[in-house]
Amino acid sequence: MERCEGLIIRVMDYRESDKIIRLYTKEFGKISLVAHGAKKSNSRIAAATQLFTYGEFMFFGNKGLGTLQQGEVIERFPTIASDIFTTAYGSYCVDLLDKAVEEREPNQALFQLIYQVLESMNAGEDAQVLSQIFEMKMLNTLGHYPELRGCVLTGDTEGPFDLSIKNNGLITQRCFEDDPHRMHLSDKVVYLLRLYYLLDFSRIGKIDVNQATTDEVQRAIDAYYDEVSGLNLKTKRFLKQMSTWSTDLQKKDGGTT
Repeated sequence: MERCEGLIIRVMDYRESDKIIRLYTKEFGKISLVAHGAKKSNSRIAAATQLFTYGEFMFFGNKGLGTLQQGEVIERFPTIASDIFTTAYGSYCVDLLDKAVEEREPNQALFQLIYQVLESMNAGEDAQVLSQIFEMKMLNTLGHYPELRGCVLTGDTEGPFDLSIKNNGLITQRCFEDDPHRMHLSDKVVYLLRLYYLLDFSRIGKIDVNQATTDEVQRAIDAYYDEVSGLNLKTKRFLKQMSTWSTDLQKKDGGTT
């Protein structure tokens, strides 16, 4: 029998009364376990098999699909579960993590990152900004290494810069003609992309930016991911739909004031 601490990043119904849970753990990386009887109201493991639960788990199986024997809740993230927007961003982060990593490949830094991101969301910090930080930091795990310290073509560290997906990084003004399809970015957005990608999460601190800047950052990240990642996540599509709903509501509110 194995023991681990982990975060539940996916829950799937299985048979009439069982679940399959996917954990991201300190000790083993990503593992999948059958939780027998977890859907029953009187199950002793039901409380420990909910999405976003951080707990201690005991299981059988050292490869493939294991079997959960016991689960104890260490921490929950109630704020994430109580707000539809925060839930959506949290769900996207754990979905991205799930798709980016292979089974049984432990990564202590990545485990700490997803825990810190969810903890910050639960504390009420901006969930969209936190998901953007997570997206930028997941690029290396996905095998992508954009050059954001300076111009990918000249090495210049002084801007202004635009984002060239074609060249996989920032390009300075004298290289703009090299990529007519580059993304025009404000200095603030370039600063934030660099910050999110290069600086350790624990050193970033709380980010306070207006929605217009956040939206511009999101457009840059989405364009890069759409071009290079090959991912098509339902949770990401839902976030884009949700953004449209939010914009429509703001327009309606604005029309009645």
